[in-house]
Amino acid sequence: MATFLFDKIVFGPVTSRRLGVSLGINLLPVDSKLCSFDCIYCECGWTPGRRNPESMMPSRDLVREKLEEKLISMKSEGTMPDVITFAGNGEPTLHPEFASIIDDTIILRDEWAPEARIAVLSNATMLKNKSVFEALLRVEDNIQKLDSAFEDTIRLLDAPRGRFKLEEVVGQLCRFNGKVTIQTMFVKGSWKGHVVDNSTDREVDAWLKLVGKIGPGQVMIYTIARDTPAETLQKVSQEELEKIADKIRMAGFEVQVSG
Repeated sequence: MATFLFDKIVFGPVTSRRLGVSLGINLLPVDSKLCSFDCIYCECGWTPGRRNPESMMPSRDLVREKLEEKLISMKSEGTMPDVITFAGNGEPTLHPEFASIIDDTIILRDEWAPEARIAVLSNATMLKNKSVFEALLRVEDNIQKLDSAFEDTIRLLDAPRGRFKLEEVVGQLCRFNGKVTIQTMFVKGSWKGHVVDNSTDREVDAWLKLVGKIGPGQVMIYTIARDTPAETLQKVSQEELEKIADKIRMAGFEVQVSG
């Protein structure tokens, strides 16, 4: 299936299923995906085995310049974003100046769009980095991925690149003391001869135990909305998502559902 890359540093605004009117920031190369995961459902396609040496991440100064230009333009048009979202072509916290860029974004938001939230969509693999962790505490919507309570399932769905230990990631998520949103993609299908389904009772019940341990301020659950690189995947139905959401509510957590 067709997938796509974001071809700008600042893109949108777009209407997000989960966040409202979202102005996106892509800290990764505009011509190549760069991620510590290789999720089989990623709308940006597969993560390249080797990084193209000509593919550059934007500098801190350039990100600040492009964001300020866009916010000034939007203010003059009278259309401000609900949220400024770090997403784009991979994992935003891989940018070596991520923490400083967050600081710049807070300053620009406060000046030009004081009612907008700042969100980061992350796969939680860089939480061991002190500056990244502390920067995430400074944003309103710290959204971290947790697709399963089973490492085998995560390796199938998310295909972490390099060292990955689920227990360590969960430990880092607990350190947020509730100032975190857990985001989970539920999918079905098959991949490389394996059944893919993290929506079963076994999966959901184990995952919910980890959610309880982490104690997030909110949980976001969703399913496929766009084309995926693995063509053997299917959406989880709205009815199934609502059943999962009911379990989350019964556990005492706020949940947002996007079918």
